[in-house]
Amino acid sequence: MTAATGIKRLGLAIVVVGVSAFFALTVMSYLIPADKVRDAVKAEIRAATGLDPQVRGATSISLFPTGTVSFANVALGDAAQPALTAERLSARLRFLPLLLGQVEVADLSLVQPTIALTFSADGRSNWSGLIETLARATDPKTAPAASFSEIRIAQGTVIIRDEARAVVERLGDVEMSLAWPSIAKSFGATGRFLWRGEPVEASVSLGDLFAALSGERSGVKLRLTSAPAKIAFDGHLSHRPRLRVEGVLGADGASLRDVIRWAGQTPLPGAGFGRFALKAQTNIVGATIGLQAVNIELDGNSAEGVLTFAGDGRQTLQGTLAAEGLDLSPYVSTLRLLTGSERDWNRVPLALDWLNAFDVDVRLSAARVTMASVKLGRTAIAANLRGGRLTVAVGESQAFDGIIKGSFGVAKAQTGVEMKTQLQFTDVDLEACLGEMFGIRRLEGRGNLNLALEASGNSVLELTRTLNGSTSLTSSKGALTGLNVEQLLRRLERRPLSGGNELRSGRTPFDKLAIAIRIAQGLATAEDIRIDGPSVRLALNGSSSIPARDLDLKGTAILVATASDNTVFELPFVVQGPWDDPIVLPDPQILIRRSTSGTQLLDSLRDRRTRDTVSDAIKRFTGSAAPAATPASEPTPAAAPTGVTAEPKQDEPQ
Repeated sequence: MTAATGIKRLGLAIVVVGVSAFFALTVMSYLIPADKVRDAVKAEIRAATGLDPQVRGATSISLFPTGTVSFANVALGDAAQPALTAERLSARLRFLPLLLGQVEVADLSLVQPTIALTFSADGRSNWSGLIETLARATDPKTAPAASFSEIRIAQGTVIIRDEARAVVERLGDVEMSLAWPSIAKSFGATGRFLWRGEPVEASVSLGDLFAALSGERSGVKLRLTSAPAKIAFDGHLSHRPRLRVEGVLGADGASLRDVIRWAGQTPLPGAGFGRFALKAQTNIVGATIGLQAVNIELDGNSAEGVLTFAGDGRQTLQGTLAAEGLDLSPYVSTLRLLTGSERDWNRVPLALDWLNAFDVDVRLSAARVTMASVKLGRTAIAANLRGGRLTVAVGESQAFDGIIKGSFGVAKAQTGVEMKTQLQFTDVDLEACLGEMFGIRRLEGRGNLNLALEASGNSVLELTRTLNGSTSLTSSKGALTGLNVEQLLRRLERRPLSGGNELRSGRTPFDKLAIAIRIAQGLATAEDIRIDGPSVRLALNGSSSIPARDLDLKGTAILVATASDNTVFELPFVVQGPWDDPIVLPDPQILIRRSTSGTQLLDSLRDRRTRDTVSDAIKRFTGSAAPAATPASEPTPAAAPTGVTAEPKQDEPQ
């Protein structure tokens, strides 16, 4: 027999089998009653799941080309509020048993089902009874093996209601394939769904379906993949006496900010909260999620510790984290106290709506902390957010080569924001500290700074206008920069009317500096400002407008007497202008009085015999018009030079 003959005979056999099958199916479609097929399929479903679907629509049966039974308008559970409804339930029949006149289901399909999962205030759900029925039906000791091994869901919808928290979640476009345990005890489901506009690829597997349905411990694996985030869990679960899940949880995504917004939570303020990754040993008991051996990465920062999230009632996050290094620059980059010109306070309204979203109690420690240009050493802080009020307590922070301790609080109020702070800066670098905090870079050396402030308003500018409290600064062995008081005083002592710009350059060293300021409604009043140096002493009083960032001070500079010179030179002066570039001016009258030529000029103005001559000379020099003639007995006094007050006549009242 040739190969060609063999192929022909094989082809003929296939044709004969096909024709026979066609003929058999055609005959069976007439011999098997439709009611028998329908009842057999319902019995198969009932035996495999224990559930009795309520068929509220028509039933259609097709035995060719494949055996299919379809039930329209199917429901499970309570007739008034069914747990599951479907436009159509279809059962595909096995081919060979059907040829023998037997009905066996190969797989089931739910088309456009709506699955309603409702949790009451006591924690029970409308699926509790159905799950107990499923558990009894899948008991491998008593239940027969299911004939079908797959249930498909097409164009489905899942609605989850939590009556205790008044939360409703909806999953749409559900396309799932459920691997029903026909010969094994495991269960698996794979597919996709749409949640809040984002498609999610999902897969879940249970090591023992009967144990999981019965509330006993069962292995579980879960994978969720979407554009915002990927989540994976590998562990065990049980729900007797209450839900308990334990295992390893992993999650990562390109933007934590997008994930929080996708989850329906209040958007986080400022910038940052980008790429993240989380891995932890997870323990879920009821609505509390505990994370042990946490390894979390966020915006390039990495920390380890423990976290606990409680979902009962108000959402609360608690935990302790430790990091080697933290870069907080992304989170403070949008918090600007000053405008772009660095001369005016920021007027942009402060938004604190996120404070009411949840509660936080977290302790954080780091060996290094970076905030923009500020570099901090070992730092330990505790952040507590409760009832819309955020308090950050600084246990200790190595900052500006010193130590910072204290607390800072902020809360949302009717006026916008309420702020309160109490901070102690001990042995810090004053130039770096004051420069970074207030933009003042006029002090060199080390010192102690205490702040006790409170304010309210809807912007940084408004906060400065309502600022109240006090501040004190002490230092030793430092210097004022931009001021050379000693050189100026010595020059003015020798030549009182000499000019120069010594007040705008150089430095003035000091042995001791003490500043005490009281603040009321944005006006800072100097209660005590003293600077004692080896050759100069300064004392000031006056006020400063914090909203305007300017100074209005008066003081006295004293040139300390030396062993070779016992004379003491005192010079009153004023300090006026902006904080970062004030103007310091000495008292002109004192300088004129100390000048020999100035004294002679004042004497000539007092003498009636020379007053007119000096006055005419000054007016000719300045180019002013000649004065009108006056009686010789009453000469018109000459105008005193700028900064000089003409003294009264000897015979006039003083």
